[in-house]
Amino acid sequence: MGLTIGVDIGGTKIAAGVVDEEGTILETYKVPTPPTADGVTEAICAAVSEVSSNHTIDAVGIGAAGYVDDKRATVLFAPNINWRHEPLKDKVEQRIGLPVVVENDANCAAWGEYRFGAGQGHEDVICITLGTGLGGGIIIGNKLRRGRFGVAAEFGHIRVVPDGLLCGCGSQGCWEQYASGRALVRYAKQRANATPENAALLLALGDGTAEGIEGKHISEAARQGDLVAVDAFRELARWAGAGLADLASLFDPSAFIVGGGVSDEGDLVLDPIRKSFKRWLVGGAWRPHAQVLAAQLGGEAGLVGAADLARQG
Repeated sequence: MGLTIGVDIGGTKIAAGVVDEEGTILETYKVPTPPTADGVTEAICAAVSEVSSNHTIDAVGIGAAGYVDDKRATVLFAPNINWRHEPLKDKVEQRIGLPVVVENDANCAAWGEYRFGAGQGHEDVICITLGTGLGGGIIIGNKLRRGRFGVAAEFGHIRVVPDGLLCGCGSQGCWEQYASGRALVRYAKQRANATPENAALLLALGDGTAEGIEGKHISEAARQGDLVAVDAFRELARWAGAGLADLASLFDPSAFIVGGGVSDEGDLVLDPIRKSFKRWLVGGAWRPHAQVLAAQLGGEAGLVGAADLARQG
C-alpha cells in the first residue's frame, strides 16, 4: 500500500495529513472542530478531500478520542463529542469512497511512536500521554493490543486512590486526576496559595493570583527555578512514575514512552518520573528496568499512527 491519510480529531481543530510508508507527512490540512457530531463527520470528509487532491490515496485512518469497537468502525462513546455508537467508518467511507479505519487517538499516537519514533527497536512498548488527561497504548510482540472489545489501555481511569478525587468519567481516584496537565495546574495552585512567598515568579507570570496560574506559566517558572513550580512537576512525576511501576508488573515492557503536552518539558519531568518509577518498581533491585523514554513525534504522533494503521489494514 502506498500513501495513506491520517486524521487527528482535536478539541479545537481536525488535522488530516498524507503520510508515506516511512512515516513522513507530505501534506497537511486543518479545519476547526465543529460543535456538533454531524459537523465533525463533515469536517473530516472535507479535510480528507482537500488534502488528497494532489495525491493518490489508498486508505484513511481516523484517531478519535473515545472508545472504539473491536471492528475499528464504531465510536462507542466519546467524552468530548456527542458520539454514542456512532458508525463513523461507514459514514466517512460513503462520502469519500476510500477504506477507513477508526482507532482510539491514544492508540494511534502509541503506534506512531512505536513505528517511527522513540519505540523503534522495541517489540514490547507501553505508551502514556500526559495531556489534559492521561491516555495510553499497548504494543506487545510488535502488535497493538486493543482487548476483546477494543477499549483496552484506558490507563487514565485506573483507580489509584480509593474514594479519591472525582473524575470526569464519573469514578473517583482515577490515575489521570493525579498525573496529567490538569493535575499539574491543581498542584501549582494549591502550593501557591499555601506558600506564595515560594511562588513569586510563578504568580508574576500569571495575573498575580493562584487562580490565574496556567500550565504554560508553570513550565516557564520551573525552568527558571521557581520552587512551587518545580515541586508541582515533582508531585505529578511521583504519581506518573508509581503508575508506570504498576504497569510494569502487568506488561513487563522493555520501554515506556511518555508523550503528551506535559512531556514537552523533557528531563524537567522525565527525570523525576524515572526516579519515581525506580522507587516503586516491585523487586527493582533484582530485575531489569524498562527504559522511560520521551516521545519523539510530538503532536504529529496520532496523525502518523492513524495513517500507518490504515496502511496495515
